[in-house]
Amino acid sequence: MENSRATTTRARKSPTAHELRVWRDFVETGDRIRSLLAARLQSESGLSTGDYAVLLALSEAEGKRLRSSDLAAVIDWERSRLSHHLGRMEARGLVVREPCATDNRGAEVVLTAAGASQFRRASASHLRAVQELFVDAFASEDGGASAGLESVETVTEALQKHLRP
Repeated sequence: MENSRATTTRARKSPTAHELRVWRDFVETGDRIRSLLAARLQSESGLSTGDYAVLLALSEAEGKRLRSSDLAAVIDWERSRLSHHLGRMEARGLVVREPCATDNRGAEVVLTAAGASQFRRASASHLRAVQELFVDAFASEDGGASAGLESVETVTEALQKHLRP
């Protein structure tokens, strides 16, 4: 009985004002970085962050192809959202959908040569933007990695461990 009361009390605890401020700053800063990266990606390459996520997953896949359901899982999208997005990407020649060789009920999404080329061009500018907007914020005076970047890594690992199912 004592354990269940302690658990209930702990579960009802609300964040303090300081904890809420830190949480809000964390969320808003992440949103701001994603927004700036998305705007730069779009203006410099014509790709949306969704396009980039699909192209990245396909570029890393064996044979530059994935079953639609596997691609949806890799980029953590609903299958219906992915299907609509792939239609737009197909119209631009970035990907094609082909019948699955091992299962005639499924389809594979295949990276086209044009899609691979556009992804390579976009990656160069996108990685520069990541460097400028994120990594450089933690650079030491001598240009190397700082303790700040290591702290971000520690925080990220702690969150990932805590959220792991």
